[in-house]
Amino acid sequence: MTDVLRRGRASLAFSFFAQGVTFALLVTRIPAIQDRYGISDALLPAFLAAVPILAGVGSVTTEQLVKRVRPSRLLRRTQPVVLMALLGVGAGGRMSEVAVTLAAFGLAVGALDASMNMLGVSLQRQYGRSIMLSFHAAYSLGGIVGASLAWAGAHWHLALWVSYLPVVAVLVPATLVASRWYVDGGAAPAVEEAGSGGGGGLVFKLLLPLCLVMTFGYIGDSTVSNWSAKYLKDVLGSSEQLATVPYNVYMVTTLVGRAIGDSGVRRFGAVAVVRLGALVAALGFAVVASAPGAWVGMLGFTLLGLGLCVLVPQTFAAAGRLFPEDSDAAIARLNIFNYVGFLVGSPLVGAIGDAWSYRGAMLVPMVLVLVTLVYARSFAVRPDRYGGGHERPRTADVGRGSNGL
Repeated sequence: MTDVLRRGRASLAFSFFAQGVTFALLVTRIPAIQDRYGISDALLPAFLAAVPILAGVGSVTTEQLVKRVRPSRLLRRTQPVVLMALLGVGAGGRMSEVAVTLAAFGLAVGALDASMNMLGVSLQRQYGRSIMLSFHAAYSLGGIVGASLAWAGAHWHLALWVSYLPVVAVLVPATLVASRWYVDGGAAPAVEEAGSGGGGGLVFKLLLPLCLVMTFGYIGDSTVSNWSAKYLKDVLGSSEQLATVPYNVYMVTTLVGRAIGDSGVRRFGAVAVVRLGALVAALGFAVVASAPGAWVGMLGFTLLGLGLCVLVPQTFAAAGRLFPEDSDAAIARLNIFNYVGFLVGSPLVGAIGDAWSYRGAMLVPMVLVLVTLVYARSFAVRPDRYGGGHERPRTADVGRGSNGL
């Protein structure tokens, strides 16, 4: 393996890490943002929904931009915008200002998420083995770091801009330096195979199963992030302090699962790993729904982290294999559905919980995750087999390098 690929992998992993820190710092301080700008409870959902909607627009735009601009260049330009928008959210004083900065954040983060995953898929292709989960593990680690920094800021009653400024001051130059070693990849050779997208352009009908899996995965993830604390406290009768633990446990187990997940893909294949992840996640939701008390509920959220963590990275990787000549376009299109899942998940669980029961609401993401089993064959490796003695030879042909941005 060449040093160029190793540096490209490390620099991209740092980009994922930085985005994990950034996003966690935003979402974990939403109450403080609401207080700073006087956003009413009635208006807050509109602000929160606008970010993923605009991120979807950013992802659609990226699909067109990468026809003329390298994904590495797009990532290099959008990551500082996302970081500066975070600082703008903390430093503004009027509601119009936070609306503009959140809009900029949403548009830029859609392009950033899409371009990061484009580079991850192209690097995996050049490595000839599964490495996609390791990038998302770096994102999970960043999320843990960002949430910890947010807790420290809240604990010490720091102004938002005081909490955000040191992080932005460190990450903007660090990501710009790291971006010198991003590695772009060219399109993979077309492989004529029944059901494959190789050589035939981007056919949305073939991508649709992966879009559904992406949506279901993010519905499950948003259920944990938005409802775990309320569920433990109001349904399972935990203390307010204990209710903050499930999401942290979920993030840690997500990190662990992604850190070891690539080795599982190499040994057993993507289909087996996705099926196991879906079953473990469904079991986690079942345990949460039937838990007699807080500690059993905690076990359920632990299982959810271990199960859900593999679905999204493997969905991006599968899109790259399914459309080897149009992987950038496929990933940009697929990336839209993570925002769809985020938008649908939390309101869906809340509505069912209010109309019926929150225990019953947990069964809905359980069923959706189980539907993933129907689409597991879409994750089958076509042109290449990673692991299990079927790895294709590693290549030193890195396609278009990004050193000359």
